[in-house]
Amino acid sequence: MEKPVRLTGLIIVLNGERTIDRCLEMLEFCDRVLVVDSFSTDATEEIVKNRGAIFIQHKFEGYFEQIQYGMDWLAENAPTEWIFFLDCDEVCTFELRRAVLDAIDNKEGNSAYSVRRTTWYMDRFLKHGDAYPDRLFRLFRPEAIRLAELNGHPTYTPAGKHGQLEADLLHYSWPNFFNQLEKLNIYAERGAESMRRRGKKGGLGKAVLHSLWRFISVYFKRLGFLDGKAGFIYALHGSFYTFVKYIRLDEGSWGAPYDHVFHEANKNPESKRG
Repeated sequence: MEKPVRLTGLIIVLNGERTIDRCLEMLEFCDRVLVVDSFSTDATEEIVKNRGAIFIQHKFEGYFEQIQYGMDWLAENAPTEWIFFLDCDEVCTFELRRAVLDAIDNKEGNSAYSVRRTTWYMDRFLKHGDAYPDRLFRLFRPEAIRLAELNGHPTYTPAGKHGQLEADLLHYSWPNFFNQLEKLNIYAERGAESMRRRGKKGGLGKAVLHSLWRFISVYFKRLGFLDGKAGFIYALHGSFYTFVKYIRLDEGSWGAPYDHVFHEANKNPESKRG
């Protein structure tokens, strides 16, 4: 097996032509970059190869599974001492680049580091609410992180000593509100399924209470109102996501009562005359 390189950037992507070129450009300080693609149909593959990154494809089975596939591929084919993981819609800043290089040079014994993620929403980077600092473990030794899934999102748990990088990762998640609503529908379904597997219960009462608390927590308790109009819409959107997720937990089989009533109402009147 070849000698491990010092630092590998790892990206997962599906149809990421909007942001992946800038994402890759800001990872040129890595020894190499691996991109795990879920069979994109846009210009993603061409952009990645033009940037000189390793390009492989794997059917998407979930975010956690896709990241784990990339880590396993590196372990088997291209070992590395450190992994710096990004989604295709995230961009490393120069400040974060310096922090990453300093971290892997230090002798403190940390095997994982969290970063601050700030999300671009409407017309600004959100700096309050639950959007910032959205701390995630993104720099780690491969053997020192445990991946899992919670409410449809991947979770990263360090297995050893860990630290924090005081620098921002820029997140360009939604190009418009239509796209955000599309993603809400997908994430709410995954979140409901994850909660269902853990035996959680839903229903209208829980949906209302949890969504109301989500809005109060994000907008008031965590000062989301300081982000202006963008902060209000972001908090309201998160509240609606919570409402939909809890409704879907107890969704049942919508439509079946309609079928029954339709057939009862449309029985042949001649059959009722005896």
